[in-house]
Parts: sequence; structure tokens; C-alpha cells
Amino acid sequence: MKINKVLVKKIAQLAQIPVSEKEEEKLAKGFEKTIEIVDELFKVDVFEVQPIHQVTSLENIFREDKIDEKRMFSQNEALNQAKNKHNGYFVVDQILEED
Repeated sequence: MKINKVLVKKIAQLAQIPVSEKEEEKLAKGFEKTIEIVDELFKVDVFEVQPIHQVTSLENIFREDKIDEKRMFSQNEALNQAKNKHNGYFVVDQILEED
């Protein structure tokens, strides 16, 4: 399939992305190169290659969550040095971001 500026313009329209004429030419060349590479991949014989879902052979290692009570604070200890607290919670200033 030949990619030209007309096709790039149509794709940009469908994606609602503004593209200048200079960009159309650059994108057309880039798409063309990508299609050439994909076409090369189609030529590779993978008939006897088994499909795999990952290539690193790494596995997730899970551990059981254990509570170390020696390192825990009670609620009172956690709030002990708080400047502002209310009903067992920290009180902090409200922060709102404007767009």
C-alpha cells in the first residue's frame, strides 16, 4: 500500500489532529517506512515457533504480608506530635488546584 499526503491528511482528519503540509510529507515517509518493516516481518517463517506471552522468564515473587507489631505506632502515638488533630485524625489544610 502506498502512503501519500492525501492518505495522511485523511488519517489526521479522522484522528482530529491538525497536520501541516510539511508534516504530511514527513508522516507519509514515516508511515511508508513502517509498512516496509512490517512487510519484512511477514516474510519471516514462524511456522514451527511456539507462541509465548513473555520473553524474560521472570516471575512475580509474592510474599505473605506480616505485621511487625514492634514497629507499629498506636493511633495515639501517631497523633502525639500532630499540630492539628480531630477525633483521631490528622487535620491538614485543604489544597485545591486550579486549571
